[in-house]
Amino acid sequence: MLNLILIAGGLTLLVLGGHWLLKAAVAFSLRLYIPKIIIGMTVVSFATSAPELIVSVNAALDGFPDLALGNVVGSNIANLGLVLAIIVILSKIEVRKSFYITDWPMMMFASALFVGFVYFDRLLERHEGIIMFALLFVFLVYLLRFQKIAVVDDLPEDDKPLPLYLSVLFLGLGAIALWAGSEMLIRGAVDMAEYFQVSERIVGITVVSVGTSIPELAASVVAVVKKEKAISVGNLIGSNVFNLLAVLGITAIITPIPVRDTQLLSSDIFWMLGISFLIFPLVFLPRPMRLDWKHGIILILLYGSFVYLALT
Repeated sequence: MLNLILIAGGLTLLVLGGHWLLKAAVAFSLRLYIPKIIIGMTVVSFATSAPELIVSVNAALDGFPDLALGNVVGSNIANLGLVLAIIVILSKIEVRKSFYITDWPMMMFASALFVGFVYFDRLLERHEGIIMFALLFVFLVYLLRFQKIAVVDDLPEDDKPLPLYLSVLFLGLGAIALWAGSEMLIRGAVDMAEYFQVSERIVGITVVSVGTSIPELAASVVAVVKKEKAISVGNLIGSNVFNLLAVLGITAIITPIPVRDTQLLSSDIFWMLGISFLIFPLVFLPRPMRLDWKHGIILILLYGSFVYLALT
């Protein structure tokens, strides 16, 4: 029971912390007169990836590298196999041209790069983290220079900067909530793994990864209910790119991440690559540039199979 309380409390704090940090980051950016396109592609993207980043960094520093890796790999699988599946089951979505020009190729390249770095030596080293983060920087510069239409869609509607004291307050509350939430989540996840006699990896790719994907899922479902046009496959693909290049890149720069559970290399990363690759043909079949409930059923069945095989 205590494990569940820690996990639930940790996830709640992570969601609140990410929300507060996002409000503060956008407020400071607007106060500094940074263009909205740059806020959307950098500030918002980093702020919404904050829960995954803090959990992975904290887990790696606390000596639970499989939790750090499982969190990111599982989150990437959940973003496409669960979050995207639920979205398209609720409402069909049109896919933008940027999907096959930049979004999907970049996600596959980042995924393949990560797999190449860890598969043979079972270690994500510091210089590899630097390469991953540098690649993210180059990608963002490219988007800002040549693909200005590809703005992150979850920029808050009100573009009036908050009073300075509120910005500072939200920044402080967000940082404290993220750190405290990550500590509670990691402690609860590790205790749950010991209680059920499963590996940290199992808890990381299931409970923790789904938990850190809750903000994306909640925002997307609300957008579907409100019939907003802001939902796009590109947002979730962008989240996956950030998870790999920013979250794992920064974590590896702070401390190298060894792979202890070989199932991560023999199974999980191939599920991540497979579901990521599958999105491409699904987008074009049977009707080009559209995803609907049939695609959602396929994705959620695949995600269910992944979780079932991971737990058995």
